[in-house]
Amino acid sequence: MTLKRVGILTGGGDCSGLNAVIRAITRAAIIQHNATVVGIEEGFDGLIFDRHQELTVRNTRDILPLGGTIIGTTNKGHPFEYRERDEHGNIQVHDYSKKAINNFKRLMLDCLFVVGGDGTLQIANRFYEMGLPVIGIPKTIDNDLVGTDYSFGFHTAVQIACDALDRLQTTGRSHDRVMILELMGRDSGWIALESGISGGAHVILIPEIPYQLDKVIEKIRLREAGGSPYTIIVVAEAACEAGGKEVTSENAAERLQGVKQYGGVGNYLTEKIKNEIHQEVRCTVLGHTQRGGTPVSFDRILGTRFGAFAVKAAAEGQFGNMVALKTPNIVLTPLSTLAGLVRKIPSADQLIESAEAVGISLGR
Repeated sequence: MTLKRVGILTGGGDCSGLNAVIRAITRAAIIQHNATVVGIEEGFDGLIFDRHQELTVRNTRDILPLGGTIIGTTNKGHPFEYRERDEHGNIQVHDYSKKAINNFKRLMLDCLFVVGGDGTLQIANRFYEMGLPVIGIPKTIDNDLVGTDYSFGFHTAVQIACDALDRLQTTGRSHDRVMILELMGRDSGWIALESGISGGAHVILIPEIPYQLDKVIEKIRLREAGGSPYTIIVVAEAACEAGGKEVTSENAAERLQGVKQYGGVGNYLTEKIKNEIHQEVRCTVLGHTQRGGTPVSFDRILGTRFGAFAVKAAAEGQFGNMVALKTPNIVLTPLSTLAGLVRKIPSADQLIESAEAVGISLGR
């Protein structure tokens, strides 16, 4: 089919590589099809409330190394269940899906490229089922999307965490301290496991393997007895003690959307460990630094490949699909097969086997 006008939005949390996708879609659509590219601002909010800008080769030419997204994003605007407070402070839920569809038609778009994680792509699939021509593009630092080997943003997050571990190694060794690094990842431990291995961590705690505190203490004492009186521990934000629950925090914005927000497991673990050993225990929470900054080359390349292939798929009319990496190729996966699924680390994964083979404790 002929592409005349296409739209792109980025939803959910930001991550490095989003601008590489925006740039690739813009350039491929213009160079290959002479199409007009419309950037929908602030995720689905822009489609609901009609906020957009035209994207050109010129105004996207310098964005490849930039973190974040030049068209903005949000992880709170759900068009089918849009929550907002009325003048009395009460939460009202609205279905703005038809309003979004009307704005899509008013913009005369031939395709909507939706870049996001599980939640954003579920919304994209619902719009596709309502007749919108949609192509999904997987984005998450957590690497927890099924159907693709990697999502862009993940490798940059791992590198940022690895860099932090390199620094914690030197200060931990200097003071004979136990250094705990809390990382993002939501319900999967991919960031923690890969950065922990690459950063030389001695203990890695992930959601997929509930940890036993006595095993963590045992590792710390074994290292001290062996002449290494410092320990580096990486803990994923949703890791939990065997028989316990994940540590969560709340704030007004999250309560408004009914979203579970992880956070605090590093400090929880600090208090537990320092009561059992004589060494100092310090915790660092890396937080949103994992989302920001310059993308590594892998994420720039993957984002570019995703964007170019998405335009090709749209021109062929293959809507209702997500572009995905099945190494070494980019392929299409139906959006309908992704709903509600989280890609966790398999218990027999070779990464886990490799970690334990070199002496890393997973708390079991």
